[in-house]
Amino acid sequence: MADAVTIDAIAGGAPKPALDKLGPLFEQRTGHRLALHYDTMSGIRDKVAAGDKLDVLLMPVPLIDAYVKDGTVKVAGRATLGIIGLGVAIKAGVKVPDISTPDKLRQALLAARAVVHATPSATPSGAHSDKVIKQLGIAEAIAGRVIHRPGLAGGVAMVASGEAELGIFPKSEIVNVEGVALAGSLPPAMQLDIIYGAGIVVASPVAGPAASFIQFLIEPESRKVWTATGFDPPAA
Repeated sequence: MADAVTIDAIAGGAPKPALDKLGPLFEQRTGHRLALHYDTMSGIRDKVAAGDKLDVLLMPVPLIDAYVKDGTVKVAGRATLGIIGLGVAIKAGVKVPDISTPDKLRQALLAARAVVHATPSATPSGAHSDKVIKQLGIAEAIAGRVIHRPGLAGGVAMVASGEAELGIFPKSEIVNVEGVALAGSLPPAMQLDIIYGAGIVVASPVAGPAASFIQFLIEPESRKVWTATGFDPPAA
């Protein structure tokens, strides 16, 4: 296509499984090329602050809204993609631990040889996982067995290899990943529901195609992909 452009989009790890499926479909439909980048939230903030070439940000809604407020992201075109909760990953084929209540989760974490979750200072899921461990009163007891690593940067792979027995990550980073299984979601009282959104960077020279990409992500057929990769639909 003569008017085809490259759209640079950056996201945290949680949307990657959905974007892996939806990105090629968007490219086939429009002829545009997607350059999809992934980083921690702290890494994305650093790239935005440095003025890196970015057209679309896919981040938790509070962060998108803060960028709208400071003029980094356009008001028009902003969309809510879905809601993702945190789950516990285990190696595929092992006995599934009961994590249905805070006490059961506490017992499972205490019994684990090693537990992995994202770095608390880098992502909302990492910060919340650290908070949950402290709320359960076992931070000191398992301090030497907790590993900080984002799910898509090796954290989930550590569970698949058996290096860590349990991993706490967004469910989308666990489901459909070879070698791991979802033991379940965090107990409701300890859950963190991360609402993901997308917005267009004000400085983007391809705002039109970027807007069409975001609209594609929330079409009914695309919503099915978000659901299949662990996201719940956004509130109406």
